[in-house]
Amino acid sequence: MIEATLPLGRIAGVRIGAHWSALVTIGLFTWILGVYLSGSGHGAGLWVTAVAGALLLTASLLAHELAHSILARRKGIRVRGIVLWLLGGVSEIEEEPADPRTDLAVAAAGPATSLAIALVALAAAALSNLITHAGVVTAMLVWLASVNAVLAVFNLLPGAPLDGGRVLRAILWRHSGDRLRAATTAARSGQMIGTILVLLGVAEVLAFGQLGGLWLVLLGWFLRTAAQSELVGAGLRHRLGDTRVRAAMTPNPIAISTQWTLPDLLASPAPHTSHRVFPVVDAAGRPFGVLAWSDLAAIPESQRPTVELATLARKLTPAAIARPDELLSDVMCRVMLRPNLDAIVVVDIAGHLIGLLTTTDLVLAADRSALGLPVAPSARALR
Repeated sequence: MIEATLPLGRIAGVRIGAHWSALVTIGLFTWILGVYLSGSGHGAGLWVTAVAGALLLTASLLAHELAHSILARRKGIRVRGIVLWLLGGVSEIEEEPADPRTDLAVAAAGPATSLAIALVALAAAALSNLITHAGVVTAMLVWLASVNAVLAVFNLLPGAPLDGGRVLRAILWRHSGDRLRAATTAARSGQMIGTILVLLGVAEVLAFGQLGGLWLVLLGWFLRTAAQSELVGAGLRHRLGDTRVRAAMTPNPIAISTQWTLPDLLASPAPHTSHRVFPVVDAAGRPFGVLAWSDLAAIPESQRPTVELATLARKLTPAAIARPDELLSDVMCRVMLRPNLDAIVVVDIAGHLIGLLTTTDLVLAADRSALGLPVAPSARALR
């Protein structure tokens, strides 16, 4: 998942953030709109209108994602937030819908919102035309309506992770009752759509010399990558079923306190286990970072006796914090762990550390589940 670098607050209880690349998108929108408006106006007023149009389009993208997130929350699905980035926006929905009807409703909410915005912008353009007679504001509103209509249609293409892929999955799921087959079909369709976009982008660059084709290449590559993740996720969900995090986690792991130095850690039970990653907790027992043996080995020898390990901790992302009752497959699909470097911390309702999931735990859980074995061995050995 894309991590937000700038928090923007909350709307209807949904956390909103922006990645720095969203500024590139706003700049690109401004330039495209400025060129489009050049026949309707000139001077500073044209570029002020172009900036306003770019910001309105960004707000439209946010509204599209908010429709997904708000409806998902109303259906009881946990939503981490929304991040605006280079290719628009993404809703970070942490759980899969429980039934095809919910899946269809959440998926369709975004395109329906974009289409509604297009109609409102078109009506505003008609009103503006009556007042300004084809002025620059009218042209901007027509552009805004057109782009939102295209966004709605594009998102309805039948391939995951596009909204149309979710719609296709919901329809196939309801028709056949086979969720895995429906998700697999939607993901493979998404891979095909991504490939077509890449080829169209390359053709546009080579045949017509249009650098705008690079945008299609980037978009197609993103769709192919995301569709592959959907394919892997569908297999994991099928294999792990309703297995919860608590079944695979290491309970009560050794944790590094905020005041520990390297000698303190070496004097603890940690060196006598085969654990490679340790959570770092504050005075209340709430985890905020992780440290691996490789992080500790990089400390200069002269600083090892005195440096507080908490100052070296790598910050935990929201995706790397789980609850024991979450589906293990949902957690596995939302975060990528580097072996022997990263981990998922498991916390109780108060945020206190109660468990740890490492790459070893996740791979073991997936492999044992694939063989029809219980996710956790009957007697867990120290690792």
